[in-house]
Amino acid sequence: MVKESTLAAVPALIAHYAPLAACEKDLREAVIALCESYRAGHKLIVCGNGGSASDSEHIVGELMKGFLLPRRLDGRIAEKIRAACPEEADYFLENLQGTLPALSLVNQVALGTAFANDQAPDLSFAQQILGMGEPGDVLLAISTSGNSKNVLYAIQMAHVRSMKVIALTGRTGGRIAERNLADIAIRVPSDETYRIQEYHLPVYHMLCIAAENEFFGA
Repeated sequence: MVKESTLAAVPALIAHYAPLAACEKDLREAVIALCESYRAGHKLIVCGNGGSASDSEHIVGELMKGFLLPRRLDGRIAEKIRAACPEEADYFLENLQGTLPALSLVNQVALGTAFANDQAPDLSFAQQILGMGEPGDVLLAISTSGNSKNVLYAIQMAHVRSMKVIALTGRTGGRIAERNLADIAIRVPSDETYRIQEYHLPVYHMLCIAAENEFFGA
């Protein structure tokens, strides 16, 4: 079960961005899917192109360190740090934070360029999903059009790897929606690329806020 205070992140988002009420059901399902994956010890993998590539990196940054809440390391980790690193333990414990494991596929420059040159440029994300995706992980696939081939192929490989797929796209959802490729499709209410991107940011901030509250909130 996900905490009510975690699910409250959805109506809080809609209170500031009323048009996103059209996505309320999918937003709620995305929060639950992400939290359930984390609770089971899995990770989030994110991909996208252009501005959505930047969003992928942004999301990882919010999840891998403290966002809105303090994230003290749990007692077991603290004990292991003190045992393994007694001289630096105080420094580590003062500065290291609890994390929500997340990985962006866009920053693997050497692998991406090598695979594009040697094999197929539009399968670079798919190759990484095959190598790093595990059953129970979540793929957050970002495409403003819903038609980005490399993202579509990543989604297909995520299903091969028994991952859950959350798509973040525009009003129509493009081929992602047409082919029903995502388990959860958050289709924000715009058809203009830059407007879609403007909606995507508060949506993924909400997902990060919700996940952080679930595991580090009161």
